Amino acid sequence: MREYIRHPSDIPIKYHIQGLEAAGHTDALKNISAGGLSFRSSVEIKENTPIVINIPVVKPGFRVRGVVVWCHPSDNVYDIGVRFLDKETEFRVRMIEQICYIEHYRKEVLLKEGRRITSEQAALEWIEKFAQDFPTD
Repeated sequence: MREYIRHPSDIPIKYHIQGLEAAGHTDALKNISAGGLSFRSSVEIKENTPIVINIPVVKPGFRVRGVVVWCHPSDNVYDIGVRFLDKETEFRVRMIEQICYIEHYRKEVLLKEGRRITSEQAALEWIEKFAQDFPTD
């Protein structure tokens, strides 16, 4: 049984391995919760590797340190699980979860209705339609 509810996402993230000077990578966030997140990576990342995650769609930027807790091959890529190191990120993560839902909603509106809306318009619509059902745990 999971300790945290996982929230689905399709938001781009940037990450880099702590201690390496090499440029970071950009991949897609799969889900996020108060305890950690998972994403799909084009490169394998070993367990216990320190990692820094950035979510660029959030203003101001969301940056969190974590450690890789699992790495599973999947369809020529890797599913990576990260546990957050800082327990004080919980409130910030709740905000990111909502932003992920809003950005996902914005993409769905474009796909299903052909309407291009800004993130701000998407937020207003999403709050009106779905905020009351947003999980609190």
